[in-house]
Amino acid sequence: MTLKPRLSRLLAEHGMVLVLLLLCAYFSIVTLTPQSATGVEAARQVADVLREFPGGSARVLIAVSDQPGDPEFATEIERLLAGSGVRILDVARGEPRQAREALQRISASGGRLDAIACTPVSGAWLVFTDLKSDFPSIGEPRRIVPREYRWPNFLKSGNLLNIANQIAVIAIVAIGMTFVIITGGIDLSVGSLIALSAVLTARFIRDYAGGTEAGTAGMILAAIASILSCGILGAFTGSMITRFGIPPFIVTLAMMLVGSGLAYILAHGQSIYQLPDSFVWLGRGADFGRMPNAVVLMLVLYALAHVLMTRMTPGRYLYAVGGNREAARLSGVPVRRVLLLAYVASALLAGLGGVIMASQLKSGSATYGNMYELYVIAAVVVGGTSLSGGEGRMLGTLTGAFTIAVIQNGMNLTNVESYTQKVVLGAVILGAVLLDRIRLRTRDSQ
Repeated sequence: MTLKPRLSRLLAEHGMVLVLLLLCAYFSIVTLTPQSATGVEAARQVADVLREFPGGSARVLIAVSDQPGDPEFATEIERLLAGSGVRILDVARGEPRQAREALQRISASGGRLDAIACTPVSGAWLVFTDLKSDFPSIGEPRRIVPREYRWPNFLKSGNLLNIANQIAVIAIVAIGMTFVIITGGIDLSVGSLIALSAVLTARFIRDYAGGTEAGTAGMILAAIASILSCGILGAFTGSMITRFGIPPFIVTLAMMLVGSGLAYILAHGQSIYQLPDSFVWLGRGADFGRMPNAVVLMLVLYALAHVLMTRMTPGRYLYAVGGNREAARLSGVPVRRVLLLAYVASALLAGLGGVIMASQLKSGSATYGNMYELYVIAAVVVGGTSLSGGEGRMLGTLTGAFTIAVIQNGMNLTNVESYTQKVVLGAVILGAVLLDRIRLRTRDSQ
């Protein structure tokens, strides 16, 4: 194989991975900003500076806000300085008012202050800007804050985990959409099924599992019942397509309206929020270090779907039906059954997505999943699955989902307005489809 065909094949199979990496690199560059350590790491840096004060017996005020990480800073720095000779005269927690009160107490006691241990947030408080005139008796204390360094906001661990957690629902539903599109179909009902599943789960828990006092078994049964209900609707959709030959676009458009209407009817147009605190375990929990449970579930499902599509007979059947339906039928492939299972799988995964969304938001509402069908289809198409059917990979779909998530997140970090974001995402989808058509025409002309 010569270099050019090899390069063309490599770009065709892994081009979107390269695009995703380039997007990550771009947003990393444009979000490069000064940063400071927080929490325990910040406390270690400040403690090291305080120990180096002349005489090793600095008199210190610790000032922290109530922002995340700041309480840990105060606790850790007290622990690190215990027994070091550094004297902690007071600890101000909360707001500048508490810091001023602490300074007044130190001044009233006739004490002098050598340093103020601050976090990046408390270090900017105006109460510390003119201490010489406001509190002359305490001396001229030095403000000690964590060292500053430059790092992209995009590459912060919290932001990356947020991207993964936010895309989990879309990525999971996109698995089922990939099945459907590979067969040459489309499913516009997944967004409504997400809402319906979320409403059903919340209502089952509220009405039959004990509401805010519901146990684990009751919540699991409610979630399973909701997912299976969506699966039944998916079976109806598949039956309409396979038995009566109605175009998938029309059937799923109708089911989109049916699903949305049922969700509003069952929720009575309101949110259902009478759910126990433990219900957020799937959507917000993180039992695997800092990795959210929803993301772990997403990765497991993609691994299983990859095995199905590459190593098992049902996966080969999906490709065969999408590539040439008549040839597949003549080869003994149960075309109707394969199509039916594709739409059932899509509906079941949409139902699972609804359960996860309800868990993330700790409620069920008919407004959930709005426009998600477009994002799901975009993820599949951007990931390289051909709308003509017969081509597509699970890794590509996962890459497409993360590509869309990275674009949205990057534009949010760079303060791009929401209207412009829609234009950009629309251009990305159109570009992906255009590239797919060009690739097909190039392949057919060879």
